[in-house]
Amino acid sequence: MNAVTPPRAQASLARLLRPRTLAVVGGHAAAVLVRQAEKIGFAGEIWPVHPRHKEVAGRRAFARVADLPAAPDAAFIGVNRVASIDVVAELAQAGCGGAVAYASGYAEAGEAGRALQDELVAASLGMPVFGPNCYGFINYLDRALVWPDQFGGKTVARGVAIITQSGNIGLNMTMQRRALPIGYLITLGNQASLGHAAAMQAVLDDPRVTAIGLHMEGLGDPRALAEAVARAHAQGVPVVALKTGRSAAGAAIALSHTASLASGDAVVAAFFARIGVARVESVPALLETLKLLHGQGALPGRRIASLSCSGGEAALIADCAGDAGVRFVELTAASRAEIAATVPAVVSVTNPMDYQTFAWRDRPAMAAIFGAMMRAGADMTLLILDFPRGDTCDPADWAVAAAALADAQDATGQPAGLLATLPEALPEDVAEGLAARGIVPLFGMGEALAAIAAAADCGEFAGGGEAPLLLGGDRLADAETAAEWEGKRRLARFGVVVPEGGRAASVDGAGEIARRIGYPVVVKASGAALAHKSEVGGVALNLCNDAAVGVAAARLLALTGEVLVERMVTGAVAELIVGVARDPVLGLYLVLGSGGVLAELVGDTATLMLPAGRDEVAAALDGLRVARLMAGFRGGVVGDRAAAIEAVMAIQAFAVAHDGVLAELDVNPLMVRGAGMGAVAADVLLRMVREVGHG
Repeated sequence: MNAVTPPRAQASLARLLRPRTLAVVGGHAAAVLVRQAEKIGFAGEIWPVHPRHKEVAGRRAFARVADLPAAPDAAFIGVNRVASIDVVAELAQAGCGGAVAYASGYAEAGEAGRALQDELVAASLGMPVFGPNCYGFINYLDRALVWPDQFGGKTVARGVAIITQSGNIGLNMTMQRRALPIGYLITLGNQASLGHAAAMQAVLDDPRVTAIGLHMEGLGDPRALAEAVARAHAQGVPVVALKTGRSAAGAAIALSHTASLASGDAVVAAFFARIGVARVESVPALLETLKLLHGQGALPGRRIASLSCSGGEAALIADCAGDAGVRFVELTAASRAEIAATVPAVVSVTNPMDYQTFAWRDRPAMAAIFGAMMRAGADMTLLILDFPRGDTCDPADWAVAAAALADAQDATGQPAGLLATLPEALPEDVAEGLAARGIVPLFGMGEALAAIAAAADCGEFAGGGEAPLLLGGDRLADAETAAEWEGKRRLARFGVVVPEGGRAASVDGAGEIARRIGYPVVVKASGAALAHKSEVGGVALNLCNDAAVGVAAARLLALTGEVLVERMVTGAVAELIVGVARDPVLGLYLVLGSGGVLAELVGDTATLMLPAGRDEVAAALDGLRVARLMAGFRGGVVGDRAAAIEAVMAIQAFAVAHDGVLAELDVNPLMVRGAGMGAVAADVLLRMVREVGHG
């Protein structure tokens, strides 16, 4: 280049992802990349850069970036971690459209590496850089790549985008033989300046992208991620994620039950549910979900129908469906009659259905059976069909069944998938042929059902929802634990019902409070230092006279020097825990669950992001096992569900109003009384930063 372009930030990744000119800096890895670019059919110019070699992979090499004939659209930096910093600076000064930093040894290697990574970012001057410690990307849509290794896959006219932190996982996914059309495969490495959100925004600029799959170890910037997902929804592009790392949230010791009940993974799941990202648990499930989303789009529901010529397969999918969160569509009398008319009388009309082999090899007859089942109203109809080995067997009869399924889909307009229980039992060419006819080829029963559930999640997300209040993740190390009395008074100002009572520093004072509020009463050891009173015998329940109060007060005053005397809450139908805790990345979240002393043992919880809508809270509450008690289990008293919801909303209102200073909050138990009798916060633990004006 004869003149150096002034440094400028490159806001768009368009030049990097769809380059017409490619600079390749380095030796061996650069040479591999040149050959891979030739393999994919890259039509642009490739400019190797090497200070000593005259040629790289048979192409003329330039000694320096400054010698290039023009500013490259994309660049690969395949030199060591220290030299990479200078190369990034040279490319940025030259006006390069973006780069992939291949070298490792940065933030993943400790503090010294983190300092080098900071230098790399500073040197980029805003130029987009994937990495460092990054393999780069493959653009199968435009036959372009920055990728220094072998790869699988085929060029496509439209397809899904996969964005992963891991180069090796990305490499593995290119080798899939599942008839999944991949449009973009992008690896992010250390994400020093570009993360999932930026990559999502870039692929959303391309209308050929049909769905987006994310593999994530961390969330990065949750606000940016939420914005990218919202844009995807607006464009009708579903998003599914495989998030690894299921350890409990944070390393800090939590005082409350809430923080121990909700793992970090539960909070991430709540965040994904709020912003509209479907969740899967394995790489095969991610690929199957993307394939289903590409072929059929988000599903309107999770009702399935299943067809097989084996009772064993029908029983197997019946067992697997419930675990996957899908259900079989219920056949109406009319549907049963229509299906029965297509099979001999000895065939039982059920869902899942073993249609047996009477129609085997008869394409019109099988299409009639399949079409009748597809008209039963399922959101997805599956034909279970494992093809025989092609080297020793003749698959012609199985091909007839597959063709009949495609005929039935054409006739009914209803979505269908062909499910091979064994991935090796559906050859790639057969799968591609099915996909070309609009049939989704699915590999593995568990993965296929997980894909259907995730696609149904995407359908539910499509309508949008209340935006999450993404609060700061600071752990608030200077937070203090408030005395229970103070915590209750503060919650009461937001509408939370608490028991009548008072504090006393003497036996006589405790007795006076008990007589004033009326028996029976509860006497508790009081004080900020006593978080879990029941674990140290700090609570005396159901005291019905002055003498009992005197004995309890004398014992408990010795623990803390002060007691809390409250009216005993009676008539409880169920006990709930309602808590708020703080995630280090996502901020405050809400936990609902079975409460009392068994809260952690039972593990009956739901986690929601703040703020949660009333309908969302009601649905979470109804999904708990304890909801059966509140509904009048086995003829029991019906609980005041409406009051419980109001209490949760009031607790949430307190949390939102104190988002900058609240560390933890437990209401445990929230005593839900009989219908019309309300819900009372019997115990409260509150940790927050002391606010100016509060003693």
